[in-house]
Amino acid sequence: MSGYGTLAVARVVVGVSGSLGSVTALRRATALARRLGAELWPVLAWEPPGGDSAARRSPAAGLPVEEWQRLAKQRLASVLEEIFDAEGPGVPMHPLVVRGAPGRALVATADRENDVLVVGAGRRGLRRAFSGRVSRHCLAHAVCPVLAVPPSPLQSELLSVHRRNTWHLRIDTRDL
Repeated sequence: MSGYGTLAVARVVVGVSGSLGSVTALRRATALARRLGAELWPVLAWEPPGGDSAARRSPAAGLPVEEWQRLAKQRLASVLEEIFDAEGPGVPMHPLVVRGAPGRALVATADRENDVLVVGAGRRGLRRAFSGRVSRHCLAHAVCPVLAVPPSPLQSELLSVHRRNTWHLRIDTRDL
């Protein structure tokens, strides 16, 4: 007998940046890990501002990199604490901070055929052509199944309100 029913998923790897889309992906990945009895691997990928070449040219190259690494760890811990509180996710969790481009870092982490990689699918709307680079990279290069989680409906509503505020348009408060 073959198929997904017999596939033993060891890890559910999920990209976490703190954005609303990544939080939606984290929640979906947590539910999937619980259902499958798998470990949850939240991954925050980071790069030095200006990229690695700019960091190497800096006079004090080692110091800023250590600080950026510390800040990335702090950000991941903060997101996980906010989402899970003291209860935790209900499955074994292995948070990981990886230096590198998000797409490459996630594909490198989810390197087993029986992993599942969960990523946010990016934004919808005007920026669609420029969003979703990470999810597209993961879908093209991963050796395991990839679940691309669409943005939450709340994200679309928040973006709509933000656009209205930016353009100084009235908001219809009758539906609030």
